[in-house]
Amino acid sequence: MGKGPGLYSDIGKKTRDLLYKDYQSDQKFSITTYSTTGAVIASSATKKGELLLADVSTQLKHGNITADIKVDTGSNLLGTITVDEAAPGLKTILSSKIPDQRSTKLEVQYLHDHAGISASVGLIPNPIINFSGAVGSSVASLGTDVSFDTKTGDFTKYNAGLSFTNADLIASLALNEKGNQLSASYYHLLSPLTNSAVGAEVTHNFSTNENTITVGTQHALDPLTTVKARVNNSGKVHALIQHEWRPKSLFTISGEVDTKAVDKTAKLGLALALKP
Repeated sequence: MGKGPGLYSDIGKKTRDLLYKDYQSDQKFSITTYSTTGAVIASSATKKGELLLADVSTQLKHGNITADIKVDTGSNLLGTITVDEAAPGLKTILSSKIPDQRSTKLEVQYLHDHAGISASVGLIPNPIINFSGAVGSSVASLGTDVSFDTKTGDFTKYNAGLSFTNADLIASLALNEKGNQLSASYYHLLSPLTNSAVGAEVTHNFSTNENTITVGTQHALDPLTTVKARVNNSGKVHALIQHEWRPKSLFTISGEVDTKAVDKTAKLGLALALKP
């Protein structure tokens, strides 16, 4: 555990990673290489049905400054410059996506033993301003996430959440979608040796009065192989197996079955990530 509460986005993150991370129904291939000068070059391709999406990115580091450039098949260019630890606990991020003229923004993150703050503003006329923060400690934290559109004068987002953490259990509660959705999540580490854990998320939508319940688990068969599974109250079952066949190179097979429509074909996803 870290010393402080972290950022607002860290609230409930362990449960979200357990329940949703690495699951997919597409075919994805990615490769990352490192040059002698320290540059990182990564490329990926994803097949979604008949659609093929690809991108190439480059990362350059100099001291505490990192520059990332990504180009995709949609002719979009994303550039990000990150300055880490310009002052203790401070990180500054400048990003822009071309040709989206409204995407340029400046973000500042600050981590303290009792607070984590992130604020961003678009570098355009009438920008969207976002502020999120969490206060507390590594045991208990309370936070909020708010976005304000200066062009319309409206709050486009206001969320709130709280989290409780001990050595092997994390519980969190969040109010999202402008107070329309209440989510409670739970993560329990059963065995550090096998990375065995269980997690659950319960979401209630006030406008539709609908509840969504998702339960999942993970277990390491050996130091290089992990299996995960999850099921929700809609009857959809997901499972995956991930193998690290060489350091940082992962092969993942995931599948989805709708138990309420067994006549439908099960969805299968494959992912291969190479880091020579």
